[in-house]
This record gives sequence, structure tokens and C-alpha cells, in this order.
Amino acid sequence: MAGRMLDRMFEPVDAASMVAIRVLFGVLMALGVVRFWAMGWIEALYVTPKFYFSYWGLSWIKPLPQPGMSLVFGVMLVASILIALGKWYRVAAIAFFVAFTYVELVDQTNYLNHYYLVSLAALMLVCMPLAGRPSTVPRWTIWTLRLQLGLVYTFAGLAKLNVDWLFAGQPLMIWLEARQGIPIVGPLLAWDVIAHVMSWAGAAFDLSIFAALSWSRTRPLAYLAVIGFHVMTWLLFPIGIFPWVMIALTTVFFPPDWPRRWLPARALNRVLSTPGPSDSPRHERLVLAVLGVYFAVQLIVPLRHLAYPGSDHWHMQAFRFSWKVMLVEKTGMVEFRVVDPTSGRRWVVAPNEELTRTQTQMMSMQPDMILSYAHHIARRMAAQGYRDVAVYADAWASLNGRPSQRLIDPDTDLAAVRDGFANKAWIVAERPRP
Repeated sequence: MAGRMLDRMFEPVDAASMVAIRVLFGVLMALGVVRFWAMGWIEALYVTPKFYFSYWGLSWIKPLPQPGMSLVFGVMLVASILIALGKWYRVAAIAFFVAFTYVELVDQTNYLNHYYLVSLAALMLVCMPLAGRPSTVPRWTIWTLRLQLGLVYTFAGLAKLNVDWLFAGQPLMIWLEARQGIPIVGPLLAWDVIAHVMSWAGAAFDLSIFAALSWSRTRPLAYLAVIGFHVMTWLLFPIGIFPWVMIALTTVFFPPDWPRRWLPARALNRVLSTPGPSDSPRHERLVLAVLGVYFAVQLIVPLRHLAYPGSDHWHMQAFRFSWKVMLVEKTGMVEFRVVDPTSGRRWVVAPNEELTRTQTQMMSMQPDMILSYAHHIARRMAAQGYRDVAVYADAWASLNGRPSQRLIDPDTDLAAVRDGFANKAWIVAERPRP
């Protein structure tokens, strides 16, 4: 049984579907980079800020000066085009993965689940034999992408099985009420029942779509549901190219030769060779080892929130990289008190005096970012000659329409707190929904 499964994993199959995904991914990434440039986000997110929120353990990753950041995005644009064309493919895929991931690791402020998925998809493309005009690929290339998408959908669905989403209709109720100005359907979005129906439908979609796409009999209707679901989210919410990335990647569930059935032969001949036997080396042990480690990480990381007490929607520990998609509408405010124990002097620090508006908004509701900024304040004060100051946060937050409450223990000296994976006991426990 295991031997047959192994043979099936490395069996050569038509490369058409994976080449289609390569082309679509490259085109979408190129459009994304152009959009980022046109909107002025390179300047706003990576040049204008005076301070950047590093990920724990990655404080050595810093933004480049403005010409350098523009060059990084230029590399991404060129690499995206080369990926689509299959030219210098391996170099282009590595360059895109490194450049894109670097940009996303510069500042926690800019984290989005779909950026994380793009990094993972780019990493997978690096490892796949899709250069030039391939005729076949090993079946594991298709299986691994299917499994990755299945994990995204499944974990997103499991995360929706909570009181706020299923029984309070939150945060969809808040978001839909803010979109009443949409022509024709806008007035309907203010109805509470619409938010509840969409919440249950969203959870059902995420939990069932992997199985529905995997079964040939339900696959056509399931893919129509994928298109409908992601187009609707694109119309209702400002989430960029993510819906189109998911629509493109999900074509991997169709038979490997589907493009040959639906697309003109003349166009296909430019990117594909006629299918034939594969003589490429299998490297079975290496491939199995790498895939085993990769998917072990993909299973463990989204489940790490179970190690922390309370709602990760509130304390935000283990929230990132866990496919918690569109689950939180959280607002907050924070002010820092600084005390010099030697002189007794006190200062009040308002973050918006140094941070951008987006950074202030994101930091005010995320305890690890509040801790990071408290450490920054302590370092800044030390540079001014005030060593060993104590930094306290007066932080309040509201989650999914609840009344605002304290987020951080105001008596904890955050300058003396070390960051890491340990439970952050200085986060005030969330009060239950009234």
C-alpha cells in the first residue's frame, strides 16, 4: 500500500494545470506590484515610518532607504513576469520569494493572511519543476498545493466556530452596516439577519469546500462556489488581489490536463510541450523529508493558540500565520507613561507623535506590538541619558462591538518584560460578551 502511494506521488502527470497556475500567479503578482506602486504604498509603508515593528527574533530585518525599497519592488515585478513566462524560472521564483517575504517581514503592521499565503505559494513554486515548456510534473506537485489550500480553508472554517461569528454575527454585522451605500443591495446589508446568514454560510463554505473540490462529482459546483464566494468578498471588502489568487490557485483541483481541453492549442504550445514520459530524477527521500517537515509546520503553527488561555482574538497570541481570516473587528487606544526611578520624573508618550496612522491603529489593539513600542520608548529614553526607566501602558480595546475594556495591566513595567512565546500574563483577561 505504501509503495503504491509512493509510486503514485512520483508518477508523471500532465504539466498543463501547474503551468496555468504558474502563469496566473506570475500575472497576478505583477499586477499586485504595479498596484502597490501606483497607490504610493511603498513610500507610505516602508519609507515614511520612523519606527518599524519587527517580528520577534527578526529585529535584524530592516527596510532599505527609498531607492533600495523601490529596487526590491522592481525585482518582484521582473521576477513575476519571468515566472509567468517560465524564463530563468528557478532564479525568478527564488528572487520573488525572497523579495516578497523580506518586504512582509519588515513591519508587523502590514501582516495579512493572504500575504502569508503568497509567500508559501512562492516557496512551493521554487521547488516545482515548472521552467520553460514542461510536458509533465510529478503528481506530488499537485497534491501538495491541493493540501496547502485545503489547510487554509479548513483552519479558516474551524476558526469561525465561535460565539461571535455564529451567534452574534460579528464582525460581519459591523462591516456590512458600514457598506449600506452600495447600490441596490446596500440597504439590505443593514439587516441583522443578513450578517447571520453570511456568517453561517461562510463557515459552512470554508469547512466543506476542500472535500467538495476533491470529489469529481461536486467539483464543478464547488468551483463555481469558490468564484462566487471570493468575488463577493472582493466586492464587499477591500482585500486587494487575494480573491483572484485563491480563484487561480484553486484550479489545481481540476484534472492535470484541464487547460488542454479548454484553451486554444496555439496559446498552449507557447508554454507547454506534448506530454510524454518523464526522465527527471525522483529524489524520493529528499522530497518526502521536505514535505513531511513542511506540512508538520503547517499543522502545528495554526494550532499553537491552544497553548494559551483565553481567546486569541483578544490576546492575539498565536493569531498570525493561523488562517484567522476576517474574524476580528478590534479597535483600541493606548498611551504610555514613563517613569524615571532615579529622578522621579514622569512623561506621557502618545504613539501618534512618532508612528503613522496605520501603525498607531494596529499597535493599539495588539499586545505584542504595544510591548515592542514600550521597549523602543525605553531605548529612546536611555539614549537621552535616562537609563532603567519604567514604561507603563494605559491601553483599552473593543472586540467585535463589545464595550471597551482594559487590554494591558497598567501596573506592569513593560520595559522589564521580555518578549517570547511564553503566555503574556500582563494582558488583562477579556470580559465575556454581555
